[in-house]
Amino acid sequence: MDPFLQHQRHLTRRQFFGRSAGGIGAAVLANLLRQDGLAANVVTPPLADFAPKAKRVIVLWQGGAPSQVDLFDYKPNLEKLRLQELPESVRGKIRLSTMTASQKGFPILPALKPFRQYGKSGKWLSEFIPHIGSIADDVCFIHSMHTDAVNHAPGVTFFLTGSQIPGRPSLGAWTTYGLGSLTNELPAFVVMTSSDREKTCGQLFFDHYWGSGFIPSKYQGVRFRGDGDPVLYLTNPDGMSRPLRRALMDDIAALNQQHLQEFGDPEIDTRITQYEMAYRMQASVPELTDIAGESKAVLDLYGPDVQRPGSYARNCLLARRLVERGTRFVQLMHSGWDQHSNLPTQLEKQCVDTDQPSAGLVKDLKQRGLLEDTVVIWASEFGRTVFVQGDVTKPNHGRDHFGACYTMWVAGGGFKPGHVYGETDEFCYGITKDPVGIHDFQATLLHQLGLDHEKLTFRHQGRNFRLTDVHGHLMKGLLA
Repeated sequence: MDPFLQHQRHLTRRQFFGRSAGGIGAAVLANLLRQDGLAANVVTPPLADFAPKAKRVIVLWQGGAPSQVDLFDYKPNLEKLRLQELPESVRGKIRLSTMTASQKGFPILPALKPFRQYGKSGKWLSEFIPHIGSIADDVCFIHSMHTDAVNHAPGVTFFLTGSQIPGRPSLGAWTTYGLGSLTNELPAFVVMTSSDREKTCGQLFFDHYWGSGFIPSKYQGVRFRGDGDPVLYLTNPDGMSRPLRRALMDDIAALNQQHLQEFGDPEIDTRITQYEMAYRMQASVPELTDIAGESKAVLDLYGPDVQRPGSYARNCLLARRLVERGTRFVQLMHSGWDQHSNLPTQLEKQCVDTDQPSAGLVKDLKQRGLLEDTVVIWASEFGRTVFVQGDVTKPNHGRDHFGACYTMWVAGGGFKPGHVYGETDEFCYGITKDPVGIHDFQATLLHQLGLDHEKLTFRHQGRNFRLTDVHGHLMKGLLA
């Protein structure tokens, strides 16, 4: 096919009306520009009529689902019921994955390690996580989280985008769309990934977990790599000086600006923004990722693995350095918690890798005065079953996915410290007090950022979309 004809087939609506920007074409183009925030009289996303408590967010994503039974939700009576059958009256019709729904038996497995009390709040936590125990008085533990998802990708997508189906803007994209950036030197939304050393977790980290969906792509997360250059092609090629790069950027920006005025395509605006950001990042990113200037006391907060590039510990330190320099939203994605058949061995390894860095980040933020207006979220897609998956007499046993009740924690940004919210039954199988759904938590987080979840919308395909869809309630009991 002729290249020109092929190009014509792929015209966007904005390009079509831009090329006929007279009469009805001009009117339609103006309307499309207003929808995308490119017209001069566009109204930015409205802030709520209350003062924000937080400016920044750090998500510590624990991919694969940690066991709340073993780590957070203390059920001492389960020891008396060890390997007894979970009563059918308790199991009810709660949805399970296909991996255990047809099991012949559902023997109860108590926590692998003892719990003990931590802090002035006296929070009961597993001995697997003593460092998180050391920040118990700074943390709000939510024992009554629940989700409709039963498998990993839909569960992660649900928490991070508000829908189990990919295609919606992510939490970080909504946040930066609503609040903008705090710096011109670094991206407003940065993502870093890590994994357990044994690579036991088979789930992938999909781009839509930090994507922008149908809002302009300048709001999507920028992924930093764990080895080599954090961002590909950031370094100038041989023979390209910085002044020459600047001159080239100016010429490209002028051409892009001309195309933007002609066609009104918001992705051209994104291209202009990203080129400029890439130029600034050539100076800001090397300084950001060089941790040589950090004191030994600070490095010790995060543990020995902080010296290993690409580790969860290193990413936690970089998260602090990012928010300190103005990044609005940082999302750390760590995998390795999917313990269907290796719970007795892998759970402890995961805790060793993540316990100290998670707590160290909270302590580091607090001592710098950043925790007050930074929300730190430690979360996963769901929890694990109280009953055994597999043969408990063999090492390769574990727990299955479970979304009816599980635990996450949050610190800073006006969330209530030293607090436990919600309760589950004696089997850790159902919620008995103060349930918190995914959309409820999203609504509450946006509230702390000064955004009304019902007003933060984007018009797409004829209707206004929002992160919480038609759901979500402010959970005041989580707030200080």
